[in-house]
Amino acid sequence: MNVECNSIEAVRSNIDRIDRQIVTLLAKSGTYVKQAARFKKNTTDVKAPQRVEQVITKVVTPSVELGANPTVTEQVYRSMIASFINAELAEHAAMYNSK
Repeated sequence: MNVECNSIEAVRSNIDRIDRQIVTLLAKSGTYVKQAARFKKNTTDVKAPQRVEQVITKVVTPSVELGANPTVTEQVYRSMIASFINAELAEHAAMYNSK
């Protein structure tokens, strides 16, 4: 992907636009994370380390093809997944503690 900007303002404007898209996608993903808690019996199911590794593999491979830094992609995804796991653990606890 080769995009050329003519000023720092253009760079920042494009980054801001992309950031908005990322936040929109995070919100959508978060709604599914909330729903996932319903289908998991315990906290081990929520943490699902094998699933985490599947996701990492699934995103790092195409990141290279798309011109993204695979190390950055992996670090971002690991952080995002950890945050979503914490949110899902809270959702899971709220569901099972209210019964």
